[in-house]
Formats: sequence, C-alpha cells, structure tokens
Amino acid sequence: MPKLSNTLRLVVLLSASTGGWAADAIYQLDIGATPRRHETRSVNVDEIIDSASNERLSPDELAHRLEDARIVLMGEEHTNMDFHDVQLRLIRALHDAGRTVIIGLEMFPYIDQPVLDEWVNGVYTERGFVNKSDWYYRWGYHWDYYREIFLLAKQHGMSMRGLNAPRDVITKLRKQGRDALTEEQARHLPASIDTDSTEHLRLFKSYFDADDPIHSGMTDSQWQGMFQAQCAWDAVMGFNALGALEGAPDNAVVVVLVGAGHVVYGQGIARQIANWSDVKVATVTPVPAANSHGEPIERVQASYGDFLWGLPATQPPRYPVLGTATIAGKPAGLRIIDIDAQSAAARAGLKVGDRITAVDGIKIRDRRDMNRAMANYRWGDLIAVDLQREDNALTVPLALTRAAGD
Repeated sequence: MPKLSNTLRLVVLLSASTGGWAADAIYQLDIGATPRRHETRSVNVDEIIDSASNERLSPDELAHRLEDARIVLMGEEHTNMDFHDVQLRLIRALHDAGRTVIIGLEMFPYIDQPVLDEWVNGVYTERGFVNKSDWYYRWGYHWDYYREIFLLAKQHGMSMRGLNAPRDVITKLRKQGRDALTEEQARHLPASIDTDSTEHLRLFKSYFDADDPIHSGMTDSQWQGMFQAQCAWDAVMGFNALGALEGAPDNAVVVVLVGAGHVVYGQGIARQIANWSDVKVATVTPVPAANSHGEPIERVQASYGDFLWGLPATQPPRYPVLGTATIAGKPAGLRIIDIDAQSAAARAGLKVGDRITAVDGIKIRDRRDMNRAMANYRWGDLIAVDLQREDNALTVPLALTRAAGD
C-alpha cells in the first residue's frame, strides 16, 4: 500500500485517528501496562491472543474472557474491511453469550441519538437512514464498511449510542484548542481532561515520521496544543461511553467502535475513563500481518492491547478514493492541499491547488457532496472531474484504479 504524505497523514490522524498509517515503530513501543510493556507477542492471521497470558482464543472464548468488562474498546482502520468484520464477529459473540450489547459509535455525536434510536426501532430503510443521519457529512466513509454492524443491531434491537461531541466543537477544538470554545460549546466536554501523560504524548508523536518536514520543526507548545486536542477528543468519547451504561442492565457491555489511535496501549479513551471510574475497560486491537509499507509485523508489544486479533496484511480501501486531502474552496468546491503520489488523482494529473467543482456533472460544493458522489463508484470506474486550475476550467478523465503494488 502506498505511503501517504505527511500532510495527508495529519489529516487522517486528527480527523479520523485511523491508526492505519502509523510509523513502523507503533507496534513496538515500551509503554502501557506492566509487565506487558517489556514483552512482545507473535500474532498470526485469524488468531486472537490474550496478551497477558499469550493464550490463543476463539471469538467465543474471547467473549467469555470479557465477561467482567463493561466497556470494550475496539480499534479500527476505517477503510479496512477486515477490521469491521472482526468487530461484527465480536459483537455477535458477546450477544450470543447473553450480554446486553450497546454499540458506541465514534462517527455520531451524542446529540444525534434520536436518529440512531429510530434506526434500531425500524423507522428507516437503509437509504432513509443514510440520508436522515447525513452519513456522508457526519462520517464520510462508505456506508457498506459499517452496514452489517448496523443491520445486526437493528435485527436484535441493540442500542447504538453516539459518543462524539458535535462536529463544530470537535473541529474548533482541533484547530484552536479548548480555550477558544464558547461556553455553550464547552458544555459538550467533560469538566476534567487528563493531558499530562508523557507516554500518551510519546504514542501521539510516533504517528509522525522523525523526518516529517511539517512536524519535525514544531515547538513543544505546538505539540502540546495538538496533543491536548486529542486528549479532549478521547475524553468526550470515554465520558459518553460511561454514560451509556447508566440505567443499563448489569450484564450490559458497551462495545466502542473507534479509530485505533484512540485505543492502542490503553493511552486514549481508557486512560481518560480511569480518571473518573473503576469500571472494567478492555481493549481489543486488530493487528495486520504487514504494515503500511508491506513489511511483515512479526512481533507486537504485549501492551499494545489486552487482546490482539491477527488480520491479513493491510489492503487498499475496498471502495475507491481519489487519494487527495482537501479543504473547502472558494467560491465553492474542494481545494486540493495534498496528493498521495501513487494515487488515482496523481495518475490523472490532478495538482495541489486545483479546486474540484464537479464529478460526472454532479456539483461538488463540499466534502458531503464529494463523499456522496464517490459512494456510487467502484474500483475500475472512469469518472470525469471538473477542476478550476488557476484561471482555467478543466475536465479531467480519472480512472479509479489502484497502484500496481496495492
């Protein structure tokens, strides 16, 4: 899989925290729980390991090991279907074991709870829910990555809970910090947020290459600003996961589906929860057989997660992407700020600074429009992208193809 540029990785980490493009060392950091922080484990494809005992488990045995856990954090790469398949298997195994499963969702703010309740209660068709929930604005990733999980919840009446703060709060928090929030916006955050962990800061920095030209020259205060925003994000979701247990049966378990960067080494959501509650939290962290550079991952630090689930090597996204990072353009459209050098966009000749205004004649005003448009395509399709390049309007044919090494 091609390596994303540093700018694009920053967008991925802070906007989605996928963990899918982490630095090579991310799997071998000596941080987290002791004594596991000093031990490593070998993880094979389709095997589940209890990282404390190094025992191999089946999904049903994993559900049994989690019988005293009230919150299970399951890290994901958002565009890796293997991650979503094992999420589905664990949710089903916990349900079959007699647990009352509550599914916690990073992609929805807690104020959108009514639309989730209506989905579970059968009010909407799939298309109706995607439209009513404004999926391609709230999240943007293809609905089919999560479709089977949502259908399972609907089938069995499993509660689905939004865990995030409203989008405008998260965006402002990420860009300007907590002090910039209005009093009303600040109400969406927990009163206390732990930002003092040197281990978590080390993990956070490890997502960026040491020679990263954008971040290698950042000052300590700049790093702290980014890190504090990440901690606040973790705290919001941890606080709302705890809230999901209020009034729930004693056998209830909240399974949180969230980017791996919020889960690994227990340094994200779990660390924030520990400051407020002694509720049992467990982490399940899928581990691909090879990293984003195609290099085998032979050993993983035992503290990477409480349970390690081996997956095949990371594959390109199942559904097509252009391979660009964009921001809102003026007067409308999306301005390209970075391009993956091995992407479909790069092969078609798109350039940084171009403003995308339409795809196959459909106007593109913002990311919502782009996400909705791209959901209609599959790898191999040929599309026409309308661009504004400086003073020139162009229509560029773009083949949605993957690089030869993918």
